[in-house]
Formats: sequence, C-alpha cells, structure tokens
Amino acid sequence: MNLVDGAKREVEAVVQAAWARLLADGLYPADAELSGTVEIPRESSHGDYASTHAMVMAKVLKTAPMPIAQAIVDNIALEGTYVKSVSIAGAGFINFTLSDSWYTDVLEAVEKMGDSYGSSDIGAGKKVMVEFVSANPTGPMTIGNARGGVLGDTLASVLDRAGYDVWREFYINDTGNQVELFGKSIDARYMEICLGKGNYPFPEDGYHGEDIIDLAKLIYDVEGDSLKDLPEEERVEKCIAFGLPRNIALMKEHLERYRIHFDEWFPESSLYESGEVQKTVELLEKIGLMYEKDGAKWLKNTELGADKDEVLLRGSGFYTYYASDIAYHINKRERGFDIIIDVWGADHHGHSIRMGKTMEADALGESKCKIDFLIMQMVRLVRDGETVKVSKRTGKALTLNDLLDEISVDACRFFFNAKPDSHIEFDLGLAVRQDRENPVYYVQYAHARICTLLKALEGEGYKVPELIDIDVSLLASEAELDLIKQISLLPEEIKMAARDYDPSRINKYVVELAARFHKFYDSCTIRGEEESLLLARLKLADTTRAVIKNCLELLGITAPDRM
Repeated sequence: MNLVDGAKREVEAVVQAAWARLLADGLYPADAELSGTVEIPRESSHGDYASTHAMVMAKVLKTAPMPIAQAIVDNIALEGTYVKSVSIAGAGFINFTLSDSWYTDVLEAVEKMGDSYGSSDIGAGKKVMVEFVSANPTGPMTIGNARGGVLGDTLASVLDRAGYDVWREFYINDTGNQVELFGKSIDARYMEICLGKGNYPFPEDGYHGEDIIDLAKLIYDVEGDSLKDLPEEERVEKCIAFGLPRNIALMKEHLERYRIHFDEWFPESSLYESGEVQKTVELLEKIGLMYEKDGAKWLKNTELGADKDEVLLRGSGFYTYYASDIAYHINKRERGFDIIIDVWGADHHGHSIRMGKTMEADALGESKCKIDFLIMQMVRLVRDGETVKVSKRTGKALTLNDLLDEISVDACRFFFNAKPDSHIEFDLGLAVRQDRENPVYYVQYAHARICTLLKALEGEGYKVPELIDIDVSLLASEAELDLIKQISLLPEEIKMAARDYDPSRINKYVVELAARFHKFYDSCTIRGEEESLLLARLKLADTTRAVIKNCLELLGITAPDRM
C-alpha cells in the first residue's frame, strides 16, 4: 500500500480535473494540454505536495503564472481526497496539505500489513536470479566478498519484498587453472612435510597462504607419507579432491555466520561434465563467430559490439573461463528466469560489458530473459585513519571471518550495504562505537528505546491500542507528522531500491526514520500526558518500532529489545 504514491496521484488528478473545467469554460485554448509535475517539497512549511503546473503552463501560454495558479485553485474539488487544503506560494507553486485521513491510513497500513508493510506486487512474480559472492574456493573469502555478499543478499530481499520470485545462487569456480594451481600448491607443501622444507620446488605462481599449509598438514595427518611416491599429477588430483570440498564447506559456514543463505551452490565443473561448455563453443564456431590465432580459438566478440575478442579454447585444448561463463549464462536463462543479476566487483567491469554483448548474440538462443550486472566498488578498511590490511588476531591478510571476529555481523552488514557504485571507507573504530555517530547503533537504539517505553507503560497499565481506539488528529505537532510521513515512505523506498538495484536506500531510510523518532520522543511527552494523547503517541511509537524492525530484518540485522 503506497500511500505516498496514492496521494501524489490524487493531487495530479485534482489538478487535471480543474484544468479540464477551465478548458470547458473557454478560459484557455482547448488544445492547451496541461503539463507539470507534483513533488514533495523539501520544506514541510511548503505543504506536503507542490505542483509546478501553473509555472510550466505560463511558459506555454506566454502569460504570468499566478493567474493560472489561482484559476486552478479556484476550480479544484477536494471532496473525497486526501487533500485538506490548497495554497499558492512563490512564483506560482500550488501547495497541497494532507488531511488527517491520510495520516490515519498510513498508521492503518502498518497495523494491517505488519511484517509485510512496504511490500508490493510490482515484480508480478517474475523469476529473478541474483548470483553473488561466487568467491574462488582456493582460499578464504576476502573483504570484497564480504561487501558483495551483503549487497547481493539485501538486493535479493528487496526484490522479494517488491513481488519478485527470487533465487540466490553461488557459482563455484571449481575447475580451471586456478584450481590446478591450488592443487599444486597443496602438493608442494605436502611434499615439504615429507621431504623437508626447501627440498621440493614450490610453483612459481602458487598460493602462499597459511590455509594451504594447513590443508597439506591435514592430508599428511590422514595419509602420512603414503602419497609421496605417486606421480605428481595423481597427487595433485588427490590434493584438489581433498582441499576443495573443505574450502567450500568453510565458505558455507562463514556465509551462514554472515546470515547469507543460498538456494543453490552451482559448480562450474558441472558445465563441463554435462558437455554444455563444449556445445556452446561448437555452436559459436558453427555459425562463424570463431577464428583461430596463435593455436587458440577466439570469439569474434568485437562483431557483437564488445571492445575486444576473447579466447575460448586454448592451444593446450583447455577451455577458458570466458567459455564456461557463456555456457553458465545460457544455463541460467534456460532455467526460466526472467531476470538474471550478476553482482561483481569493480575488477569485472570490462568483463561484464563484454559478457553482456556476447549474450545478445542471436546464435545463443532467443530469450526474453534480461541479464543485468551490478558492479560494486572497492572497500578500504581504516582504523584511526590508517589503512587496515591484516587481522589483529592473526597478523595475516584480513578475511571475512577475521572481520566478523572483530566487528559484529550487524555492523558489517549495515556498513557494507552502501551504494554499490561508491567506494567504501569502512571505519572499524566507528563500527564498534555505541553512540549516534555509528548509524547501525543509532537505529538499533531507537528500536530498543521504544521497546523500553512500551514495557514501562505496560507496567503502568497502558497497552498499545488498536488504531480504531485512538484519535489520530491529536498527532498534530511537526515532529509527529514528520514521523508519520517518514513511515509512509517505506513502500516507495523498497520500490525504488528494487528498480535501481540499490539496497542502500533502505539504510538511508531507516537512519532517517530513527532520527525522526528520536526528535519526536525528545519533543513530545508520552508518559504523564492525558490518556487520549498518551495512547495516540504510544500507538505512533509502536508503529515506528514495527517499521524499524521491518527494515532491519530486510537488511539482515537484529532488532534488539534493549541496549
């Protein structure tokens, strides 16, 4: 129930109806089609909505705007609408003030819809896949993965609230050169245990992390030195078979800790096992979109509008990541999704543009499926103004799990859910502060503050009333009306967040909601007031609590009863 949008449409409708009367009376040319906009003014003193129609039509008709504004106002019929009064201001703005019935309906919408307040059906049940994180399983998840995880997960939640049928997917890159190097790195560390450090060559581009050493030790604990005499290729295969499942299980464990759950973990290797990668490349070759150069087979991606061609099959006979990525996107849309959203890091920006052009090729099948890419910018962690790159606990490169040992999941999820196309400077010191400067604390404190108030008043015999039992007209101060207006905006914010793939709008919305509540609470006495006013304000406070909780759940953040 989007009452902001509903009231805006009503204002537009009454202005249009007034203009129709003016044309019928012959005051203006019959072909003078009304133009203008209806917006929410920045200053509440300018009304709840403002129309620019008089000023726009003054330019069209080459006359002064004030007489037009006055003529429109004189012919406006407000009966049966949310509008209480109309006035003219400035150079011809027509300002509209909402009636008590609108404020009542906002509170009623929250009361009726409860946890689903803010939801809509604009998605019309369309199937959407959000693929995110998809970290390489050859090592621990990074801070970049931490940001991508929150953005993807919260975007999926926003789309779900907007009426889409949402599917969360993790693409496991469990094959290719990096996995082979992963296996060789573990094997080299294993052989060092068997033969002594420095007695076995380590791969030039190998993985040097402690996690590789730990995996090698685990293999040795299980197998002893029984593998050292096997051919290297066989040992490497065993290292991969041992290491990958453990790393993937660890990823799942850490993401569960981060409150992220996927509907499917899709292995890249399945695309090779099913023959989908081979079929994709053969199809592209059959229709003439491939050529050979330097022993490799290339996709003519520039013919499809990309900035460069891509190798799909190396001279060694191995398919590239780009080849499997095409096959994966074909697989995605063949599963019946209407929209596919890939949440990728800034380093994938060029790849996303080229992949988008590739997937527009007619040869890859006609589909109404839309493929979108959400590219997120980098994260810089700081403490006391200094860049942080290592864990305080381990002294090694900071991973997602290290960060969650230091900062709460709530703070991580809130701070990382910043506007996707903006770089983040994540202040670790701010994230643990318990004051109004820390936005997640500020919002959670508002929720806890209301819960404490409700408990105290319940002890005095006051329970939160039903809306039908209060007089909404008593909520007449600027702080009270501004709070209800902010409550009313949630459906619009969810709609816009879904449209723009920008879940950070919910962060901004709920911080402003908390700010307006604190202003209301500090300026409007509740305890000790006359009962009718006390109950009205109690209802408003509880309504605010419900909406804050709703937003925090949408963000995957807890809503504490006390702090």
